[in-house]
Amino acid sequence: MSVEIPNLMTADEAARLIKSGDHIYIQGSTSVPETLVDAMTRRGGELRDVVLHSGFSVARREAPYCREEYKDSFIVDTCFVSNNVRRWIAEGYGTTTPRFLGEVPALFRDGTWRCDVVLLNCSLPDERGFVSYGVSADLAVSATECAKTVIAQINPHMPFSYGDPVIHVSEIDAAVLVDDPLVEVPTPEPGPIDLAIGRAIAEIIPDGATLQIGVGGIPNAVLRALGDHKHLGLHTEAMTDGVLPLIESGVIDNSLKKVSPGRSVACLALGSRHLYDLMDHNKEMEFRDVAWTNDPFIIAQNPRVVSINSCLEIDLTGQICADSIGTRIFSGVGGQHDFVYGASRSEGGISVLAMPSVTSKGVGKIKPVLTPGAGVVTTRFQTNFVVTEHGRVDLRGKSLAERAKLLISIANPADREDLERAARERFGHVFARLA
Repeated sequence: MSVEIPNLMTADEAARLIKSGDHIYIQGSTSVPETLVDAMTRRGGELRDVVLHSGFSVARREAPYCREEYKDSFIVDTCFVSNNVRRWIAEGYGTTTPRFLGEVPALFRDGTWRCDVVLLNCSLPDERGFVSYGVSADLAVSATECAKTVIAQINPHMPFSYGDPVIHVSEIDAAVLVDDPLVEVPTPEPGPIDLAIGRAIAEIIPDGATLQIGVGGIPNAVLRALGDHKHLGLHTEAMTDGVLPLIESGVIDNSLKKVSPGRSVACLALGSRHLYDLMDHNKEMEFRDVAWTNDPFIIAQNPRVVSINSCLEIDLTGQICADSIGTRIFSGVGGQHDFVYGASRSEGGISVLAMPSVTSKGVGKIKPVLTPGAGVVTTRFQTNFVVTEHGRVDLRGKSLAERAKLLISIANPADREDLERAARERFGHVFARLA
């Protein structure tokens, strides 16, 4: 490391910059700055009412501040309920603020959310003295822009990504040298249900499409089925290992995109060390502020946008729940709405909501009405394609009765009789007369 880094200190020294009542943003994705978080938590006994903001993250363990003795020291307020804070929030010690992910940066920029301190996990500096927060541009860009105090881990395991997530070492108020490998997220192996859903989705993706694709077994099944496609583009929220075979084979070449042509665009990354190494100083991958990647009007400038997202349940009118199980907030809205709307405005664009027809316990996911307390993430006015292992239906331009008939056709077969009965009671003769 040839560039001198000012303000070097230990993590405990850096944590002393945090004061009671501060609002802190903690970087996410697979780059939670755990050394800094641990040091902050060690001060828990002397701090009160420190508000902790965060977004989507995959941590290797539960956050250390989610303990009974710190319930008045740290107040968790996240816009995405991730694995490291899920239990704490479920037990009522923390909370979540509903917001489309692409609109969260505005909370920092217009002062709705204060940001006194930002905790970052950064790469080694380049020859000009810039470090990158690599796998997590998403909310980190706006939080860092608005923070009064920037505390950063300088970490050789963080890739240097191009785009928005860079800061000069002279702008860091406290820098801490760490050797902290990033969390690696295994690529889920698609099962038979995932593969059936993946094939059904791949059939409606045209050559030249610009993809937004999520995380998990179904997205990986879709990506596996795209090997014979041509000139695909990538403008997505999360970059994962699943896209790498298509990038390396040239299927994703970004040649027909209008926004950042020639470059794969995302706001965060989560995957294996192979992905992180491929990102490092790679100008064909561009990481941007989520306010930009998830802006529907920017998304819509690309042709043939195909937005692919998952959901937890859907009712017979096409209302989509993707963030809660009844009243329990399980995750967050993420960018689903942003990309569904962006795809709807794209020339030739479509959006897809996909899920297995039943839960792991065999409970049907297509229901007469959503579970009481469930939140609507994508409204019935926006729902386009819905896919389960039993088929694919297009709800665009369909009446409520027609939607019910279509959704029943891809529901769990054991549930269809009850769903038919519920639809007849709800929609009456107009449903009964449908063939």
